[in-house]
This record gives sequence, structure tokens and C-alpha cells, in this order.
Amino acid sequence: MSSFSLPASPGRRRFLATGAGAALALGGGAGLLSACSSEDAKPAGGADSGKGRSGGTLRAAFVGGGASETLDFFRGPTALDMVRARAWHGTLGNLDPRAGDGVRYGVLQGIDISADLGTYTLRLREDVRFTDGSRLTPADVLHSLRLAGASTLPAFKLVALNFDLKRASTHGAHAVRLPTLRPIADGRLILCQGNFLVVKDGTRRSTERTPSCGPFRLTEFVPGQGAAFRRHDDYYGEGPSLDGLELRSIADDQARLNALTSGQVDFAHDLSPVAARTLGKDDRVRLAPSKSPYLVALSFRMNMRSKPFDDARVREAFKLAVDREALVRTVFHGQATVGNDLPSLGFPDYARDLPQRAHDPARARRLLQQAGADGMEIRLTTGPETPGMVEAATLYVEDLRAAGVRASVRELPAGQLFADFAAYSRLPFVAAYQVPVPALPTYQMNTAGGSPSALGWNRPDVDALVARARASTGAKATRTGGKAQRKLWEEGNTVLPVFKPYLNAQAAGVSGIADDLFEQFPGFSHAALR
Repeated sequence: MSSFSLPASPGRRRFLATGAGAALALGGGAGLLSACSSEDAKPAGGADSGKGRSGGTLRAAFVGGGASETLDFFRGPTALDMVRARAWHGTLGNLDPRAGDGVRYGVLQGIDISADLGTYTLRLREDVRFTDGSRLTPADVLHSLRLAGASTLPAFKLVALNFDLKRASTHGAHAVRLPTLRPIADGRLILCQGNFLVVKDGTRRSTERTPSCGPFRLTEFVPGQGAAFRRHDDYYGEGPSLDGLELRSIADDQARLNALTSGQVDFAHDLSPVAARTLGKDDRVRLAPSKSPYLVALSFRMNMRSKPFDDARVREAFKLAVDREALVRTVFHGQATVGNDLPSLGFPDYARDLPQRAHDPARARRLLQQAGADGMEIRLTTGPETPGMVEAATLYVEDLRAAGVRASVRELPAGQLFADFAAYSRLPFVAAYQVPVPALPTYQMNTAGGSPSALGWNRPDVDALVARARASTGAKATRTGGKAQRKLWEEGNTVLPVFKPYLNAQAAGVSGIADDLFEQFPGFSHAALR
């Protein structure tokens, strides 16, 4: 593995020393809150970049996974694992519906697609350097894509489901050629989702000494507590305004809010609607919620390998039972959007023409009776992976009881719901959330081919419709993709009642975070303090 030595600076040693003591301030998972004093966080002197005064260390708090947090982002399932990785590693690109190709490129200059939709050519920027001084090469990009393809996480498997990585090759000094497994027109949206990051060729295991080409250098990582970074001065393009970045792992959203309002952090990710409402009169902080299409879909998944969810009448009953308007009103205090049992609201390929499914507990009960499932007993497994997830599950269970289901909730600790994904995919009834990705790539990622994350849905006919839509453009793609989504809407095993923004909040002097948005997760390459 390629690596380099990073000496422990006095600041780094202080960071390590203060972490354990600060854990007492907010309980487990808050161990780094005292690592940077308010004096340390003040912006350093320097020219104004236009984004804010240059310098300073920004401190941000996220839900983490406790001791299971990892630097290996190919197997780290939490939001903090990916945010940490994106601060550290360069990305191929990010989704941006406003951009010409629907993406903003990172370490790539662009992606060319052959006329037959069978080959993608990734053209690399020539000014990308790793923190050990070496230049990015096509071999690095190809190695990184193959590592992603070998991951067990659905978001990374997507590249192997669409591109023939065995036949992929470097092309000259600045390009990679990726043959597709079948013709696709939307491959840019797959490669530039923001989760395909670049490591050096030969890297197998990530440590604090692993060279990287992202906006920041990693200087410290403590699972369950946080990570510290300093600016990567040779970062390609416009470098960060910040001198440093600290990412804190704080599972409880009230603790994240307290850390923000007390000045211990400058940014708090994913607050609950109740907590966010308390910020309205505080001039020191402001809400910065994500906007459509970057909304998070909260859903409940029925495992079709478990009876009685193999019966379409039962699945329809569970969809009719949920009171979507009440979820928006009660759990999210109106700061959410009603869902229609399909992901990807706001993206161009979302099926807008389907009727909104109603709340009809009487019909739900009749369908359950017809299926011989009236009075069935079921337990819904959930966890506080994002605020509102447990509360929504609790309210949904009440709706199911009103339809004649003897339902209950099983709540796991934060960070544990998806920690063992194989075990998760065997549960009969589970809560989930979907990150904002276009509809057809989402189907390919989570559902096609009887994927484990499909929880028993295995429909080659729908897979074929999606494949035809993705090999088309314009009206034909919209029409064919709509047919596939209608099948999912009618017969699928997902109850998706609500889309919610991530209710982030930040100190009044923070700017630029929204300029580096990754799905619902913020980035910090453009952030500034003033």
C-alpha cells in the first residue's frame, strides 16, 4: 500500500489529549468537542477569498456509527463515514441537475460516451496531486473503481452492475476506458454520484498515512469520536479557504444542537424538526435545509421472501394504511413532502403522472381479510439513522393497528440498523431511507436482478423496462421509465410516505457549505468562516 509518514504536530497531540475528557460534556460519541477551543476556531489572517475570510478551523457534528466507524469508505455505511472520506479523497464528480451533463466533474475533465452507448471514456484533469506529491494517473482511477465494484454496499456495487470492470483499461496518460455491460445513456449519473472517490493504485487498506487527493489531509481519526484535517495546499482547482476541519461524531441530535448553540461546533447536520424549531429566534445560528431534489426518502420495506408479504394484496394494504399527511404534520411539523411510494422525487426521470396513493384504512383491512392476513402480527425494525425515522415508524405502526395489524416497533441503537447489511436484508419488515439519486439508477442500485437490498423483489420484466429506458433518451426514455415505475408503484414492496430535507444548521459566520453538496450530505471544500 502506498503511504507516507505524517509527524504528530503539537496541535495534533492536543487534539488527541483533549478528546477523552471532552466526552464527558455530552456523553458517548462526543469525545472531540473540546479538541478545538473557541480561540483556535477564529479565522486566521489572510486575504478574503470572496467566500469568507481565509483560514480558521471549522467544526462540524454528524451522526456517526460509534466504534464501527471506519476509514474504509467502501464498507462504511454511515453518513459520517462518507463525509469524512469526501473531505479526504478526490471525487469523480457530483450530481448537479443544473449542469450541462447533469453532473459537476471533480478529478475528471469530462466523460465521453460512444455513439453505441457501449464505451465511456473518463478524461482526467492533469493538475491533480496526491498528498505525497505524486500525480493522479488512470491506473489510480481504475483501481479505485474496481475497489468500489468489489464493495458489498449497494451504492458502490452500481459501477460493477453497469460497467465491465474486467475489460476496463487505461488509455494513454490521462484517460480510462470503461466498456458497459449493456448500452446505457445515463452512465455519467452513475459515475458522478459523489460516492466514487479516488485512492492510489495499490491501496488496499486506508490509514491516517494513506495519500489522498481531496481538499484536506487527514491528521487524526478516532472511531466514535471524530476526525481532524488540515488543508491540502496542492488540491486541484480552487483550494479550501479553511486551514482545518474537524468532524465530530455525535449521535444524539439534541446534543448536536447544544454543541452548535454553545459555540462548540460551527455546523450541525441533520437536526430533528422539533430541535430545528427552537433556532428560530437565535441570531447566532441559522437553518440551512437541503432543497429538492436533495430530499431524503423515508420508507418501510416489506420482505417478499417472508409471508404474507409475498401477497400483493398485503403489500397494497400496508401502503394504504399509512396516513402520509399526518406524518408530515405530526412528525415533521410541516417541513416535509408527501411521498407516493417511489424514490427520487424532483429528478427528471421520476414518474410524476401516477395518482397519489390515498390513506384508506378500510380498504387496507378488506385486502388483508381477502389475503387471510387480518390480525397478522409483525414487528417493524428501525433506528435513529436520521431524525424522524423512529418517530415515523412509531406513527406508522399505529396506522397499521387501525387497519387490523398487530404491529410493534423494534428500535436499534444509532448506527446499527445497516451495520450488518446481510442480516438487515433478511428481516421481514424494516425501516429505510434513500439518498437522492435519479430514479432509474436507484432501481439498478437497489432493486434489479433480485439484489439483496430488493428484499425479495425479483422482476426480470421490470428490469428489462428499466434497461430499455436507460438505453434511450428523450420522450422514449421517459415513457419506458414511467412504465417500470408504475409496476413498482402497483406491486412493489416499498411504502414511501414522506420526503424530508436534512435540517442542517450553522453558525451565522459560516458560508459556502451548500456549494459542495453531495446528495444530502454537505462538503467543506468551499466552506469559510468570517
